[in-house]
Amino acid sequence: MTGVAIIGLQWGDEGKGKISYLLSRDAEYVVRFQGGANAGHTVVLDDRELRFNMLPAGSASGAKPCIASGTVVDLSEVLEEIELLKSIGISTQPLISRNACIVLPIHKELDSMIEQIRSSEAIGTTRRGIGPAYSDKALRIGIKIEDLLDSGSLKSKIKLIEDFHKLPVGDIEEWVKLAEKFSGNICDLEIILNDELDRGKKIIFEGAQGTLLDIDQGTYPYVTSSNTTIGAVFTSCGVGPRKISEIIGVMKAYTTRVGAGVFPTELKNREGDILREKGREYGTTTGRPRRVGWLDIPLLRYSIMINSIDWIALTKLDVLGGIRKIKICIEYDINGERVEMAPPNVRTLEKAKPVYIHLDGWSALTREEWKKVAVKGWDALPENAKIYIEIIEKLLSRPIKLVSVGASAGMEVAK
Repeated sequence: MTGVAIIGLQWGDEGKGKISYLLSRDAEYVVRFQGGANAGHTVVLDDRELRFNMLPAGSASGAKPCIASGTVVDLSEVLEEIELLKSIGISTQPLISRNACIVLPIHKELDSMIEQIRSSEAIGTTRRGIGPAYSDKALRIGIKIEDLLDSGSLKSKIKLIEDFHKLPVGDIEEWVKLAEKFSGNICDLEIILNDELDRGKKIIFEGAQGTLLDIDQGTYPYVTSSNTTIGAVFTSCGVGPRKISEIIGVMKAYTTRVGAGVFPTELKNREGDILREKGREYGTTTGRPRRVGWLDIPLLRYSIMINSIDWIALTKLDVLGGIRKIKICIEYDINGERVEMAPPNVRTLEKAKPVYIHLDGWSALTREEWKKVAVKGWDALPENAKIYIEIIEKLLSRPIKLVSVGASAGMEVAK
């Protein structure tokens, strides 16, 4: 069996979509296992940006898309992304777990209301209704995909939600019609995935967001509403740990985050502005500018530990080209003590002073020059870029087997 999990090691936006696409090219299935339409994964094919919010980005490779029960599903987004796949010649229907809960209009309204109440302490959610949908799921009043196909069950559940929130659910008929379109795709996904793994089929499990946004292991309360770490694969998809043969961590060559929350290595100067523009650091889903900073080793060590990462895919190395001196935070100074690994606890990180090493940078390369590097391989990388990668490997005690040097698929170097 070949179950491969792809996990973000930072605050999301690490480039998991591209890595999933690359690794899904010889896979039978690719599974989105958590989050909702608040996640944006981008794949660039022939200079065309394909943006996915609900379907796994790996489905652009031709692998069968699946949506597991740990997600909260926006069916209108699913429909749009099926059409997106058709536009590149892929005609497919996703398999959707009957146990997945859906996002309703009321959830989006509640999301906005909660952010307004928070005011200056707003989390910075996408206002896509994800948090309230998960909240209703935890309260056991959520509406599952299969409920949309049972009018009797649906009416009683809608009444329960409306009575609890003292708000109308919204136009549910649209969701019912969409569910009817997908009726042939709603299935016991957990059984299918286990059977296919037992037959030796390759399945990619594509994570959304990143480890530091995990609701249990992240910088709470400035996190997402789901578990973004490896354990979510097992609980969402119903597959056991022994059926995952490889766990791949994806990280940028620097650090970014969207929204509020502590960020020890954040750059609030001209260097940060340069990185943001060069890296096109704007949210796929919201368009919001991302905060940027130097690479943070203490938090990466934590992410690698709790996910049991086997190897790393490093993305956006090209963005650092042209910077004379590059910094890496190798540890923190917290109240006079040196800390090599820090849990993403807000109170701890607020006291953390990054301890940096300084490395010589390398010249910026044009896109055409990076294309040549991708063709020639590892030895063609700028010497100081190779040193940067090797130092990261040593600091993290994990091999970096894949280096992405551009947004487009095909712009990567295997090590």
